[in-house]
Amino acid sequence: MPDTIEITLNGEQRSVSDGSSIADLLQELNHDSRYLAVECNRELVPRRQHSECRLQPGDVVEIVTLVGGG
Repeated sequence: MPDTIEITLNGEQRSVSDGSSIADLLQELNHDSRYLAVECNRELVPRRQHSECRLQPGDVVEIVTLVGGG
């Protein structure tokens, strides 16, 4: 079993594989990055950096999905 780390995702504790990126997390959650915004430790992470941003123990990640309508 791979090593895991603990992060906070949208206010809830979650275990992710050590070395995971934001892109890996989004794929695991079946989220399409085109329709959401991701913040890590209160800083917006641009979509082009999702693969480069490696999650660390204790990170606080917020994922906000964009919903159209009127």
